[in-house]
Amino acid sequence: MNRSAMLTRKLRIALLFPALALAACGGSGTSAPDEKPPLAGSSIGGPFTLTGEDGKPVHWSDFDGRYRIVYFGYTYCPDVCPLDVQTMVKGLKLFAEDHPDLASQVQPIFISIDPARDTPDAIRQFTHAFSDKLVGLTGTPEQVAAAAKAFAVYYARGESQPGGGYLMDHSRGAYLMGKDGAAIALVPVDKDAPAVAAELARWVR
Repeated sequence: MNRSAMLTRKLRIALLFPALALAACGGSGTSAPDEKPPLAGSSIGGPFTLTGEDGKPVHWSDFDGRYRIVYFGYTYCPDVCPLDVQTMVKGLKLFAEDHPDLASQVQPIFISIDPARDTPDAIRQFTHAFSDKLVGLTGTPEQVAAAAKAFAVYYARGESQPGGGYLMDHSRGAYLMGKDGAAIALVPVDKDAPAVAAELARWVR
């Protein structure tokens, strides 16, 4: 596989939930106490078992009691995934500057949709390039498929690349999940770090 060749190509992103993505990008600031989160009552999210960076099983329930930002992508992504993850991490850091106690309750999670290549070691190298707080998860094809289905994430193997390798097509979005694991809102990682921080300030309480 020629990873350098892959980094020169643009990833074709399939937006599975364009309406939700637009809704998540509009808000900023703190929400009213009685304001209903945009994803409240949705079926997004649910139990899964995956593999952590140390090769040990990780369960969705392991994060109970913490807010979670969940992003699905892959480490060989040439552009969109690393940009989104960087924005997510920077936004969380900005949020922490003003709300350190609340930010400490937020766990960012990166879940691979390319288990054939994303071994625990590859995941570890990827996540640690952005933040030691970022948790990376992979798994068997069946485990990844189950997690993606729970979060309504589309993915499929895409174009083969000259010299070997391939791209992955996948839906783009980062979910903010509550302490109970329920969906709250989409985090606007497609915008910028201040927008991410504003969305976190709106819902993390």
